[in-house]
Amino acid sequence: MKPNSIQQEILLVTSTRIPEWQLERTDIYDKSQHLSYTEQLEEACWNGLLDDLLPGTIEKPTSGKKLHLWQVRSGSSFIRIELCTFPIVIEKQLSIDPYFFVPQMDLS
Repeated sequence: MKPNSIQQEILLVTSTRIPEWQLERTDIYDKSQHLSYTEQLEEACWNGLLDDLLPGTIEKPTSGKKLHLWQVRSGSSFIRIELCTFPIVIEKQLSIDPYFFVPQMDLS
């Protein structure tokens, strides 16, 4: 029997900004590092601050299992965040990542 995995994808659009004061209050914010805005967001996610930046966004499974940050990927105008109980391959046509689902669309 295949174990159930809970998976959540989040797209952060990098053309809209999370207020700088929210990044400033995190431990990763350091103007001397000269990180781009996208790099600052990625660092904040990897450092466990996603729930602080976007409260109420992360799904809380009823099973009691915790969702773990599995992947953070940058696109041309977004950051794709993948959370899951354990890693599985995302079916491209079910993903919210435009690089996955747009090529699958029948645009004729």
